[in-house]
Amino acid sequence: MSSIKKFVSDTVIYGFTTIVSRMISFLMTPIYLQNFKDAAVYGVYSYLYNWVSMWNAVLAFGMETTYFRFLQKVDAKDKERVFNNSFAVTLITSLLLLVSVFIFINPIATWLDGEGNASEYVKFIKYFVFILVADALAVIPFAKLRAQGRPIRYSYIKFINIFITLFANLFFIVFLPKWIAVSGFWADFASGWFQEGWLGYVFLSNLLASVLTLFLLVPEMLTLRLRIDKPLMRSMLAYSFPILIANISFIINENLDKMFFPKLLPGEYGKTELGIYAAVTKLAVFLSLFVTAFRLGAEPFFFSHAKNENAPRTYAKIMEYFVILMVLVMLGITVNLDWLKYFIKGNELQPDVYWQGLKVVPFILFNFVLLGAYMNLSVWYKLTDQTRFAVYISVIGALVTIVLNVVLIPLYSYPGAVVTTTIAYLLMIGLSLYWGQKYYPVPYHFLKIVLYLVSGLGVSLASFFIFDSNFWIGNGLLLLFCAIIIFSERKNIQQLLAQRKSNLK
Repeated sequence: MSSIKKFVSDTVIYGFTTIVSRMISFLMTPIYLQNFKDAAVYGVYSYLYNWVSMWNAVLAFGMETTYFRFLQKVDAKDKERVFNNSFAVTLITSLLLLVSVFIFINPIATWLDGEGNASEYVKFIKYFVFILVADALAVIPFAKLRAQGRPIRYSYIKFINIFITLFANLFFIVFLPKWIAVSGFWADFASGWFQEGWLGYVFLSNLLASVLTLFLLVPEMLTLRLRIDKPLMRSMLAYSFPILIANISFIINENLDKMFFPKLLPGEYGKTELGIYAAVTKLAVFLSLFVTAFRLGAEPFFFSHAKNENAPRTYAKIMEYFVILMVLVMLGITVNLDWLKYFIKGNELQPDVYWQGLKVVPFILFNFVLLGAYMNLSVWYKLTDQTRFAVYISVIGALVTIVLNVVLIPLYSYPGAVVTTTIAYLLMIGLSLYWGQKYYPVPYHFLKIVLYLVSGLGVSLASFFIFDSNFWIGNGLLLLFCAIIIFSERKNIQQLLAQRKSNLK
């Protein structure tokens, strides 16, 4: 239990800033939706950021996980060599991207747009390439702070990033247009360059925050020596390359539908449908936060705890608690959709355009639960250095995602994309369980976990489709579900409370 408490502590500390950042993004969503002229603009926003997520994975090259793993494998005196090698990889990938993008920027813009607005996309790409480089170079310094157990500095820098992003967005999108309307000073200031409602200001805000964040991480980079330890580098790349492929495949599983939406449903209709899909997906932000916070706390904890004799039992308990909490959050969101939907209200001309996508929200939420379960299960191949299985699982999942998206999106739009994600995640969970129990057996309570997943999904669907998102009935079902969980888990709860009481004494 003490190990689980340490895991929860790490998850809360390092996940808190990510939670705040995602919450700010969530709270900015209604501002975007009401200030962009239509759903198609929000579709472009989602389209480009999903491509960025892919390139973030490429530039990081799996080095964050590799850095944590090799810190546990080398002596204390060699830890700086691990840092040097890890940073060198992200520096090389960043420089290659920077040069490549500026050589081929016009063809890239034409391909991304496909409708004659390439000049606009050229501006967006210039912003994004520098965002990507700054974020990639910050990955290992941030990992160093986590490895050193310095949550205060880690959080401080993250909060600076959040503040700059938020302030710049509000300045360009909300404040400046209002000030221009009432002040000659601001009208003169903005004359000749300001475009009200221009999407590019969102990207510019991100760029300002990313560059400043990298500057604040300079102290972590002062010990850096760009001397590559070739034998160590070969071992690190052998470990990280399968993780890179797995991460790319994972991004495909999670984001390919949004990345290829304008190609599979071309024209304004495709962008509008993507805008609706991206907006309703924002309602799953709380589950997304939970998964992200789990990942931030999980990797350092799992690696540091791996040599403990009771590690498999601890991992099994974490899985149970994780699924229970995820299912409760899933239900909490679903039964409150009747008022949460106002966070994705459109502008005055199209106030309810995004609400037509609410029908897929319960399934999107369930997909996030499956994603979290898969991330929990994936610990085995990282701890046993069998990262090739990450490639097998992720590539199979990616291939299924590609094929089903190509078939289902043109027929059913975003509901087809949601079904595709569900099938891919279930397949990946099955493969991870099959291989994981052979190479690193963990005593999961499979029947209990499946029961929680199925019953949680059943209550969620009943609340939305049978009881029409009735607030009182839905929350009544949620309270009943909570009571059932408390009763069934009473022994574990009593054990936790008893230990807490003992620690207080």
